[in-house]
Amino acid sequence: MEMKDIMNFLGLSRRAGKLQIGHDSVIESIVKDKSELLILSSDASERLKNEIKHAATYGNRNIPVIESPFLMADYYNGIGKKSAVFSVTDKSFKEKLETMFREV
Repeated sequence: MEMKDIMNFLGLSRRAGKLQIGHDSVIESIVKDKSELLILSSDASERLKNEIKHAATYGNRNIPVIESPFLMADYYNGIGKKSAVFSVTDKSFKEKLETMFREV
């Protein structure tokens, strides 16, 4: 699986309204129990990684977190938004992305 394929699929999920981008939007999707999958860029700060991982498991939550091999700049070039954290809010998109990231 190539980075381009993952970025195209993330772009599709964004256009479908199933991708939250950026810290505040991602935290909101977690709190509202809409998040199915969390993705962190490889250059996300340790503080952000710890915060997102904690939020993903707080209470009875068990949201999967993928630490991707891609940089924030890769996401910007791929989907037009520069961010270190993303939340996928659809189960079908989540399952496909988990498979895609495993193949990277």
